[in-house]
Amino acid sequence: MHYYETKDLKKFGEIGDFRKELADKFFEYYNTVTGEDGALTKREKALIALAVAHAKQCPYCIDAYTTACLETGANPDQMTEAVHVAAAMEAGITLVHGVQMHNALKRNGI
Repeated sequence: MHYYETKDLKKFGEIGDFRKELADKFFEYYNTVTGEDGALTKREKALIALAVAHAKQCPYCIDAYTTACLETGANPDQMTEAVHVAAAMEAGITLVHGVQMHNALKRNGI
């Protein structure tokens, strides 16, 4: 038994077993945002979602958006680059908070 099981992704709809109205609102919003072309294409949205899935370390989302990327025409090079963008953002976000450390050091006379 493992915490993460690929087959569990198919159970996502079960979030509506309790408070169905809240799940319905989520799925309406989610499908509107991700399920149709808008200012961004479905392919671009899938690449963004894949990058976020990696940054947030959600194995379910990584599985789902790897498939979505392929289905919307993204190729492995684009997918890999999207993941690297997320990794670079995570690194930059961590490093920029070093400014807070520098401020604290200055307040402490260092």
